Amino acid sequence: MRPPEVMDTRRLKLRKLVQGDAPTVFDRWAQDPRVTRYLVWSPHTSIEEAEEHARKCVASWEAGTSFAWMMEDRKTGEAVGSIGAYPSGHTVELGYLVAPDSWGQGYMVEAIEAVSDWFLTQPTIFRIWAEVDVENRPSARVLEKASFEKEGTFRCGIMCPNLSSKPRDSFIFGRTEEAT
Repeated sequence: MRPPEVMDTRRLKLRKLVQGDAPTVFDRWAQDPRVTRYLVWSPHTSIEEAEEHARKCVASWEAGTSFAWMMEDRKTGEAVGSIGAYPSGHTVELGYLVAPDSWGQGYMVEAIEAVSDWFLTQPTIFRIWAEVDVENRPSARVLEKASFEKEGTFRCGIMCPNLSSKPRDSFIFGRTEEAT
């Protein structure tokens, strides 16, 4: 299963992340503690970390194990965020982030819907899901707007190194092929 390298939404162009995106990733969000607050990785401290991240994304796409897209505003061409899909069996986990100057504009709802819609049309995929820290209300709201249902609380389910050295509770959100 190979998703499209480019997907268009009403306002966004989602395109396969490439090695040359590392400077943008670093400058726009990877070094920003506001963006990485609830993520499972710490802010990057050097462009080399962003370059390594891009290398891993490109290699994973080629291997077919995960897929990362840059999200670009179709009018301006500016990178506004990133979304990744991680297939496993009959499910796909999503991970995503948005640059702070693009928060609250609905970009992520569009991106999640586009990626989820594509995967749920595949004959072997029946569920898309995401995990969010219980304190990350904006991310939970994004998933609800993208037709995901909160399925429950995962006790000590997520490591957010920017908040704690111990696992934190998280919400699990899911969308199934019946919801499409």
